[in-house]
Amino acid sequence: MLQIVTPTSLASLSNPIANTMEHLSLLDNHIPGNTTLITAVELERFVNLRSLALDFCDFTAEMARVLADSNHVPLHRLSLLVHSVSIMHKSLDSMPEDENWKALTRNSTNLRVYIMAFDVKSDDMLRILKPSIPLERIHFDSYITCVSGAVVDLISRQYDKFLTHFILMNDVIDMSGFPDLSDNLNEDPLVLLAWRCTRLSLLAVHGYTVWAHNLIAIARLRGSDLKVLEVTEESIDFDQGELADQDVDPVHNLIDLRSMTCCRCPFFLALLSGGVKH
Repeated sequence: MLQIVTPTSLASLSNPIANTMEHLSLLDNHIPGNTTLITAVELERFVNLRSLALDFCDFTAEMARVLADSNHVPLHRLSLLVHSVSIMHKSLDSMPEDENWKALTRNSTNLRVYIMAFDVKSDDMLRILKPSIPLERIHFDSYITCVSGAVVDLISRQYDKFLTHFILMNDVIDMSGFPDLSDNLNEDPLVLLAWRCTRLSLLAVHGYTVWAHNLIAIARLRGSDLKVLEVTEESIDFDQGELADQDVDPVHNLIDLRSMTCCRCPFFLALLSGGVKH
């Protein structure tokens, strides 16, 4: 029977039960921001874990060392929630360093990491994203602060061998318009992401400016390997030159272009009036 996990109930599990558990999820919005559900010492009993989900602020360097120990079976999936509230109440000072990630992946060679970040400042994300994380999926959701182009660029450079899913959502109310990740940059970070991350199969963008010519470049770069490319219509912007001599809605012209310039990407564009599917 499923029950709400608390520090007390988790500690009360018998050793035989803890030893046989393969999946453990410790994500609960009802737990106070300064409460930790499990410690590194407690995690030592879960020697057969294949997948683990928890708050990033609770995933310490000591936990990474425990999971990297040879008496633990290789971990396959690590899902980490990074939330501005947790960072406010807790600290990132105990998070794993790059050498901890290296040790963990030596024991768990097939490990893949999924990170979901809510309203995390770019400076904090640049601290969190260590080079040796085998990051497969990342989902940004913003209501207060926006992701910077520097964060997207770092992800594309460090995780080009692993990244398959990249979701970027922004619900910040800003009357001046959507943030433009390519602003004052020679290259658009999303185009570089599509170029570097050869395993990318899903790219979804909502609430950030995506220039039409960059959208075409992304589809061309990944071709049919990019199974899902989802961008809200409101996010697409056009150069003034592209709008000249247009008799119809330029978005419809962009969709028509897929048969000529982006035919290798059968899911070139999903225009969603209510937001991005995920």
